[in-house]
Amino acid sequence: MKWKGMAMTIVEPARAVIGGVDTHADVHVAAALDELGALLGTESFPATPAGYAELFEWLEAFGPVTKVGIEGTGSYGAGLCRSLMARGIDVVEVDCPNRKDRHRAGKSDTIDALSAARGALSGQAQGRPKGGTGPVEAMRVLLVAKRSARSERARALNQMRQLVFVAPDDIRARFQGLSVTELTSQAAAMRPRPGHQVDYVTLYTLRELGRRAVSLDDENARLDTLLEPIVADHAPGLLALYGCGTYVAAVLSVTAGDRPERIRSEAAWAHMCGTAPIPAASGKVFRYRLNRGGNRQANSALHTIVLTRMGHHEPTRTYVDRRRVEGRSTNEIMRSLKRYVARETFHHLPRRGD
Repeated sequence: MKWKGMAMTIVEPARAVIGGVDTHADVHVAAALDELGALLGTESFPATPAGYAELFEWLEAFGPVTKVGIEGTGSYGAGLCRSLMARGIDVVEVDCPNRKDRHRAGKSDTIDALSAARGALSGQAQGRPKGGTGPVEAMRVLLVAKRSARSERARALNQMRQLVFVAPDDIRARFQGLSVTELTSQAAAMRPRPGHQVDYVTLYTLRELGRRAVSLDDENARLDTLLEPIVADHAPGLLALYGCGTYVAAVLSVTAGDRPERIRSEAAWAHMCGTAPIPAASGKVFRYRLNRGGNRQANSALHTIVLTRMGHHEPTRTYVDRRRVEGRSTNEIMRSLKRYVARETFHHLPRRGD
């Protein structure tokens, strides 16, 4: 082949761009790196759909965008995360910067954005964000209201019981020993008449708290009407498990997210639910301790399943009796059962294509 007189043109491939974003309520701060980690630029954008488009166009001006690390994909960064994923961008969830690094390098939005980009580039940030657009997001929104309603109802009932404990003797005798249902229904139906000031105010307050509890019961029932068909359609496998009702199945589904395939093993799911034993060995001592981390709502959901099975599930009751004969405490038995239930629920998490 003759090369004389021929000119060779070397075309450099476009450099890949990795982005990092520190999110806030009104403004997002972005940083762009090339594939070697060199800083290409930083910029601020409004936290609006138009701002999301401007942020993407700004990153794309440096070259093809391969990955974006976002801090707070489940809060301030949720809208940006959905916008980038809709454009086919690989988005990873970035944790808050390490405290030691912050103490050494300082704290600013630009530094945090740069840290997010470096976390995405190095692979240290590997969390996959939740999509937030399907039935899991609908369940999450409903659970927000249900959780607060349940909490307020429990607070109202506790206040009613405390008022009964310190009430004048005739009022105390009237409500002492009533069940929760009886207490709320009788208190809500009262029509106290003005008279002795303390008696009247006590009865009036009990009535208002009773009506509040009844109202919250009605609110929970309305939310359940919306929640039940969503859970039944999305997670029938979880609902089929003994002790796993609609609320528990919804909590576990929300914990797993709308991309449960990102949870690659039973052990990862157990860690996420806070039921995996953590090694705590030192020197000649080899032991494990209870994992205090993980999603506490998911841990509570597994706890509910275990309690139900310990009370009514014959195989579980047989297991509990056997372990007690071996000298295990109730807490130790429940930890083992929660680990087993975590393993069982992992195989029934709804996945794409199921």
